[in-house]
Amino acid sequence: MKENNHNKYRYKVAVIGGGTGLPVILKGLKNINAYISAIVTVADDGGSSGVIRDYINVVPPGDIRNCMSALSELDPQLIELFQYRFNTDDDFLGGHAIGNLLIVALNELTGDLSSALEYLSDIMQVKGQILPAAQEPLVLNALFEDGTLAIGESKIAKHRKKIQEVTVTTTKGEEAIHASPKVVEAILEADMVVIGPGSLYTSILPNLMIQDIKDAVNQTEAEVVYICNIMTQLGETENFTDADHVEVLHQHLGHPFIDTVLVNTTEVPNDYIVNQKNEEYLLQVKHDFIGLRKEGCRVISNNFLSMKDGGAYHDTNNVVSELAHLLETTKLNRIAKQKNIKEA
Repeated sequence: MKENNHNKYRYKVAVIGGGTGLPVILKGLKNINAYISAIVTVADDGGSSGVIRDYINVVPPGDIRNCMSALSELDPQLIELFQYRFNTDDDFLGGHAIGNLLIVALNELTGDLSSALEYLSDIMQVKGQILPAAQEPLVLNALFEDGTLAIGESKIAKHRKKIQEVTVTTTKGEEAIHASPKVVEAILEADMVVIGPGSLYTSILPNLMIQDIKDAVNQTEAEVVYICNIMTQLGETENFTDADHVEVLHQHLGHPFIDTVLVNTTEVPNDYIVNQKNEEYLLQVKHDFIGLRKEGCRVISNNFLSMKDGGAYHDTNNVVSELAHLLETTKLNRIAKQKNIKEA
């Protein structure tokens, strides 16, 4: 099995998240001179991933598959085949993606998830590495402000209640402590740690609540960048500002750890929101620059909006352009600081 040569890249970037937002950014980061570590949530219990997870007790493969496709340098037709989802009319295979089944099959063949993903990443010509946040499926728990509790990622938004905090446990109900191999190393050795975009409570925090990852993010000397969502989400972040998103992240990790936040300033047309069929979206995230500064963040605001396929997404090129500029400036600042220390 061949190893990615870290030394041939100028930068190291760790990206943490899940859902549909993470692959959007990974597709762009693939094109810069960086070794990428995609750290992916394992708390998804819906769709094909949830069925596979419940049936054979393996980490849900859907987010891993999407990130692998985003970082793959294979022919687009082969990537499309990897992503192909069987027709729902098929009782046996209906709803399952070929990539999900390949991940599970290789996990059984190798007996080790990390080895399976390394092997498949070689086949898929992945630029960088795909790292599940943990080696086992985890359970996301949400405590609401009224004192009630929801168990399971797919159930949380359905309650339509304000979330006080989320935690993650193993399927046995024990505290989630251990990250997958190489995850902590990837965070501590990174020049930049990118968080999001993605569902705040169900895609981002499930990773950060694993004790090993929480400790690593708090300890890393990397520039920590949060890409704030463009739209609020039903049952999760209704009426949230960008500062509210950052405040929740800081509260869960115990102190301000985000150095820079990227926020979109381009308005989503109101008629586009009103006619939105996808109930996941409600309104555009409101801006609170004073609140962001109180959280101790550098704020980069720009046109990060891309409206396509019936949704409001981040513009990959604009976001990655800002990240690349940040990488260059923070690395140069770090080199200058180290030089000054040696000369002192």
